[in-house]
This record gives sequence, structure tokens and C-alpha cells, in this order.
Amino acid sequence: MLSIFRKFKDGLTRTVAAIGAKTHGLFGGRRIDAASLAELEEALYTADFGVETTTEILEEIKAAYRKDATLQGRQAAAIGAAVLRRVLAGSEGRLEQPATKPCVIAMIGVNGSGKTTTTAKLAHRLKGEGRSVIVAACDTFRAAAVEQLKSWATRLQIEIVASHTGADSAAVAFDAWQAAKARGHDWLIVDTAGRLHTKGNLMEELAKIRRVLQKNDPAAPQHRWLVVDGSLGANSIEQAKVFHQSFGLTGLVVTKLDGTSRGGALAGIWRQLRIPIYFIGLGEQPDDLQPFSVENYAKAVFGLEAE
Repeated sequence: MLSIFRKFKDGLTRTVAAIGAKTHGLFGGRRIDAASLAELEEALYTADFGVETTTEILEEIKAAYRKDATLQGRQAAAIGAAVLRRVLAGSEGRLEQPATKPCVIAMIGVNGSGKTTTTAKLAHRLKGEGRSVIVAACDTFRAAAVEQLKSWATRLQIEIVASHTGADSAAVAFDAWQAAKARGHDWLIVDTAGRLHTKGNLMEELAKIRRVLQKNDPAAPQHRWLVVDGSLGANSIEQAKVFHQSFGLTGLVVTKLDGTSRGGALAGIWRQLRIPIYFIGLGEQPDDLQPFSVENYAKAVFGLEAE
């Protein structure tokens, strides 16, 4: 458990450092006062926690401070973590072994969100858990995406179905489902195109993939996950809303949290959309895609240690 927590803490280093810098190391042992509360408010806004979550955290810390004027920063951190746990209650997505095979996960998101890399990392994770998996390179509009997924598949020894640039992405998805079924695979992960989310043609392409998959299995794709770049902060909420309206999202993967100081946006995404967060990206390595844990996230953000 500690090693997993360490991944969270290391992955959220920039967010923690930004909060620490704004509050001048408040959580390192300083006593709470009016100035430090103002610093904390600024830090939480800067980290993109949003008005609601920031207000809740500050109100609870202020209430504790009114009761005890000797309140220490570490105690304030524990209060902040407790508020985050409450805010994020129910947000953890859990991927269960499918009742029918293959179970399809459609990975959705704009170019640059980390969708293709996440597809490979998720396949690697499922394979490491003893599950059989195949990936489909359906971002056929971008040659780099197909080649990137092929490269990952070779590196991680993952089965892949791919075609040439410009091929019909829905046809690739259909062939991949047939291959997964014939080989008895548990999972099929479909990497879809990621042109601008405001473009109707992208939404139609996604809808076509869905229709074609449903010719094989009316329930497919059982999972429709949006991959969002955590460094976008609150902007990712609007992006998620558009995809959710068009495609009916069932889950989220938040990537690149290791490269941003705005890791608080995750709370805002959950508050706004109530779509479960299955995984978060905490680094470049295959094992840095971790199941989302409210407990680990809340403690890491406030610089606390695992118990």
C-alpha cells in the first residue's frame, strides 16, 4: 500500500509544491493565523480546486481555528484531507471482471490528452493482472497515433489490430472485436480519434464506431471513458460535458497530473459531472497509470503520509 501511496505523492509533487510555496510551508508545522488562511485560500484556487471545494476546506479549518487558536498546519492538513474525502466520496471507478467476453472499453478524448498512451498502459495493467487483452488502433486519421500504439504494443507485448492511415476506424473496431472474440480475450480497448471535441464529424465517427461494435454485441462498448489532460484544470470540465452529452460517458481517466500544479481540478470534474474516475496518470512509465484512490489523493495533496 505504501508504494502505491508513494506513486500518488510523487506524481502530485507539483501540486503539493505549489500549495506549499503559496502557504510558505504551512503544513510543515506552522501555527494557523489569519495570514496563513489567506495564503491557503490563494493556493487552493491556484491548484484549481474551485470555489465550492476551496470554500468547504477553508470553512472547516476556520471553524477548528475558532475552537483552538493553537491549531497547527498539520492539523489543518488533516482537516483539508477529510473534506476532500467527503467531496470525492463515490468517485472511485472499479473495473470488474466482465461477465461476457470481450468487454469493450472505448477510449475517448481530444488529441494531446494522452489517450493513446493510456490505452497501452491500461492494456499493460490488465495483462499484468492476468487478464487477456487486445487493443484496436482506431485513430486512423493520425498516422502518428497508429504508429505510437504499435510501438507500445511491441514494447509491452500486447496484441493489436491496426490498419493503414485513413482506413475506416469503425471497420478496424469491428475486426478487433471479431479477433478478440475468436481468441477468447477478456478485454478489447479501442483507441478512438481525437480531433477537436467541438467538431460534429468527430462525434459522428465515435457514434459510427459504437454502432458497428453493437452489430457484434448490443451492449458494446460497455465502457466509454474520456481521457482528460489534468493540466487543463477547470477547462477539462467543459470538454467532458461535450463528450458526455454526445457519447454518454461511463468513466474518466485523468492524465498528466505529474506535470501540473493544478491537480485540484479533479475534484471539480467530479463535482460537476459525477462520472467515476477509474485511473489517473502519475508519470511516463507503464506502471504510472494507477487506479484512482480518494484516500491516497487526499493525503498526497495535503502532504500527509500513509498510515
